[in-house]
Amino acid sequence: MLLQGGGPDLYLPPNEMRAALHGDQVRARVVRIDKRGRPEGRILEIVERRKRPLIGRLLLEQGVWLVAPEDKRMGQDILIPKGATAQARPGQVVAVELTEPPTLYAQPVGRITEVLGDIDDPGLEIEIAVRKYEVPHVFSAETLAQAAKLPEKLRALDLKGRVDLRDVELVTIDGEDARDFDDAVYCEPSGEGWRLLVAIADVSHYVRMGEALDADAFERATSVYFPRRVIPMLPEKLSNGLCSLNPDVERLTLVCDMAVSSTGETEAYQFYPAVIRSHARLTYTEVAAMLANTRGPEAQRRSALLPHLLHLHGVYKALLGARGRRGAVDFDTPETQIVCDENGRIERIVPRMRNEAHRLIEEAMLAANVCAAEFIEQAEHPALFRVHEGPTEEKRQTLLAALRSLGLNIDLPEKLKPADLQALSQATKDRPDTAQIHMLLLRSMQQALYTPYNNGHFGLAYSAYTHFTSPIRRYPDLLVHRVIKALLAGKRYSLGGATGRGRQAQEQALGAWEQIGLHCSGNERRADEASRDVEAWLKCRYMRDRLGEDYLGHVTAVTPFGVFVQLESLFVEGLLHVTELGGEYFRLDETRQELRGERTGIRYGIGARLHVQVSRVDLDGRRIEFRLFQTAAAKASVPAKAASKPGPRGKGAQPGSAVEQLRGVELEDRELKQARRERAQRAKPARASSVPLRGKGARR
Repeated sequence: MLLQGGGPDLYLPPNEMRAALHGDQVRARVVRIDKRGRPEGRILEIVERRKRPLIGRLLLEQGVWLVAPEDKRMGQDILIPKGATAQARPGQVVAVELTEPPTLYAQPVGRITEVLGDIDDPGLEIEIAVRKYEVPHVFSAETLAQAAKLPEKLRALDLKGRVDLRDVELVTIDGEDARDFDDAVYCEPSGEGWRLLVAIADVSHYVRMGEALDADAFERATSVYFPRRVIPMLPEKLSNGLCSLNPDVERLTLVCDMAVSSTGETEAYQFYPAVIRSHARLTYTEVAAMLANTRGPEAQRRSALLPHLLHLHGVYKALLGARGRRGAVDFDTPETQIVCDENGRIERIVPRMRNEAHRLIEEAMLAANVCAAEFIEQAEHPALFRVHEGPTEEKRQTLLAALRSLGLNIDLPEKLKPADLQALSQATKDRPDTAQIHMLLLRSMQQALYTPYNNGHFGLAYSAYTHFTSPIRRYPDLLVHRVIKALLAGKRYSLGGATGRGRQAQEQALGAWEQIGLHCSGNERRADEASRDVEAWLKCRYMRDRLGEDYLGHVTAVTPFGVFVQLESLFVEGLLHVTELGGEYFRLDETRQELRGERTGIRYGIGARLHVQVSRVDLDGRRIEFRLFQTAAAKASVPAKAASKPGPRGKGAQPGSAVEQLRGVELEDRELKQARRERAQRAKPARASSVPLRGKGARR
């Protein structure tokens, strides 16, 4: 049970959960500390029952209709009366509304409110996720009516008070599959530096506080991205039409006009509303090719824009240099992209490569975001900052202990700076355990969030930072636009609701901004969870056809119940349960992030390279499970921190690494025969595990 006031979670044993469901709000008290050191509670009162529908699979067992919840945390099946099945068929996925809550002696009862479809229907995984995580996905009738009344193109009234930049060669640079374009860029030399323009779609011109469009946008707070589908924050007429900076059409924007020095410092900036006409819709791949070969076919096709792009590349290099001098954290964390076929199933999973064009746009957007934060802060106006605080003292101590356990005899200053972590990352990038070190560094930092209190952005090494550049898909950016436009008009932007005066009114305003920040941060996390859930479902479908196949992979996470392994060729992650690691007791070393066998000293840590076989796929539970493909003696190529006994330390080797123990070891004939026998035996289905598939990690 998650406590509202913070603190450690309260564990409720199964017998306490018979009268409650996941999502209920309860009042409980601590009755004891269990064997695992967890505070164990007892429910005193159910304060509020969950109101949202449950999603699950309809079953017919011995004449009784049941719905097995898709969310395994529910713990109980839902009884469905014969007249409440909405004509759904057994096996279909349905939405259920509870009509009778569970009691100590009876299961919950419900009625089916919606039939989502059969489990193999294309796109069903998204329909499940949006309901499971309560993602708003239907615009209100008022919002659709308001959007329909918006003009198809700009009117003379819309241009009033705007700077005319229609002749400036602004361009958009996005991915090949992008549909909405909310930023356009332009750069030209200015003295010894550059003039950099970042034009952002002026969503606030169309979406105004108190209207239906704003209410739906606030409820969503962010667009949610799935493979092959987007749940947008705004209706399509805005997100892909009036507010999208499509080429060769006039669009309203809010511009950040910056003077950037040759050293990458923003010496001056100004904001103003403008009207622009994007001169081209470019892709990252196309721009990267032009920058890499200025005489190539891409450059020849866009020859008129090439000088402008070269100026953009120049200012990017200067901004990148300033980033390095600030000491901003920039870990090399590879990402993957799911490529789906026409039926929405995974065709392949490929690494997402970031090229010079990606980094160019990123630096330009960062510069505009910083200017927006400074502009608002100097005006002493409340708004939402994007805050990322540094490691707490507890996390600093944990990180220090973990690094020392890996043989890094270093000292971390009490007041950690981003440059300290970045320097450590660079100094260890060639070590065989670099993946483990980078994971430890990432886990030492806190999660970024939206708040009216400017505490800076630790990872980017900025004293003030906000989100200004994506108002089509993020509500905080829309609010920042409204604040900036109010300040440009010599006014103050009010959220409404403040009734006091002076200091009391300021405190009320900050409180309102804080609540909005919590709402937007929470919805951002919800969107991430829903996206990861869909990706996990698709990957399970993908791996269901690969049962029994073997792959090489590396350990990405360690838990008391096993290790998570990502396959190197498929970029799919699954669980290697502790029971598959051998016939001994394994203990988790949280400091080193590894499992260690008490009898043999064999170890499995982050970065270990293992040869595994796909043993089980649970689509409903989003679980992929592996078993070891070879015996421990056969893993001669496992890198540092994999299975081994402690050995002597040599230059470049890690304490107790598998490289030390297993270098040069080969299988004897009898061992090879034994391995083959084990492989034949293990072809049988593995036993089920209740451990959920691990997500891809938290967004920084």
